[in-house]
Amino acid sequence: MNLQSFRRLLLGAALAGLATASAAQAPAAPAYPTKPVLIVVPFAAGSVTDLLARIVAQRLGDALGQPVVVDNKAGADGNIGAAFVAAAAPDGYTLLMGAASTNAINPSLHKNLRFNALRDFAPITNVAAVPNVLVVGPSVPARTVKEFIQAASTEKYSYASSGAGGSMHLSGELFKSMTQTPDLLHIPYKGGSAPVTDVMGGRVSAMFCNLPLCLPHIRAGKLTALGVTSPRRSPLLPEVPTIAQAGVPGYDVEGWFGLFAPAAVPRPIVLRLNEEVVRILKDPKVKEQLLAQGAEPIGDTPDAFAAFVKKEHDRWARIIRDTGITLQ
Repeated sequence: MNLQSFRRLLLGAALAGLATASAAQAPAAPAYPTKPVLIVVPFAAGSVTDLLARIVAQRLGDALGQPVVVDNKAGADGNIGAAFVAAAAPDGYTLLMGAASTNAINPSLHKNLRFNALRDFAPITNVAAVPNVLVVGPSVPARTVKEFIQAASTEKYSYASSGAGGSMHLSGELFKSMTQTPDLLHIPYKGGSAPVTDVMGGRVSAMFCNLPLCLPHIRAGKLTALGVTSPRRSPLLPEVPTIAQAGVPGYDVEGWFGLFAPAAVPRPIVLRLNEEVVRILKDPKVKEQLLAQGAEPIGDTPDAFAAFVKKEHDRWARIIRDTGITLQ
């Protein structure tokens, strides 16, 4: 070995030693989580969003080894809770159980939002899809979608929702636009249970209800289901056609509920949460629990969910623009 080769060998050994020392001294990635995790539900307790969040939270806490707490921050059609999470520290300890309304619909209906629905959140996974179902109470004689359309064209019918701007409201407004029943009056409530009670009591004619909320009352015969809003029938109501099948071709509205973090949360945390939640949604007991409520578990990747949210955001912007839907 000549002198030049020997020097190169010594230099290589020295550099390798420095690299090893630097790696040993480099701080390890912080453990996650080391304290309780908060899932913000931007709607009232008892809503479908709340129900899904609590099903996930209970098992996610077991998976992470830390409590996962659900906090309801309702108001402003979900915008208060969504804004709270958007402004939270991006450390993975504050999450949002968002919905089609908060992360796809509201940006086209509300002015001066304190968050950007696409820019300010890191999508984790789409938890579940939930169809709405057009139901009527005992005061409405219609037993099919066509009969309801005909009656709503001449009678002073109304429909309830859990709040302006949500999927229940937009289901009704799209229905009005596509069936030319502009006099069908929207009655917004604060929360999901009160409007159901008023439809059953005859104070409101109908409701485009989240299936989990109305399913027990449909089965008890207190509400009549005329059609589901999704593009396919629900396995829980196989005898009930879709609204598209029942006379409104092209009608398609489906609620969805997904988990989000603030936008700048580290990617490893997003991937860890995605892995755990997807595993939870694949659990047979969880799937059975969700399906029994009319919710279809999804559990996609962060990138797939981000692409889906963008597509939904753009779709509702187009529908709202073309139909002239406004908050009144």
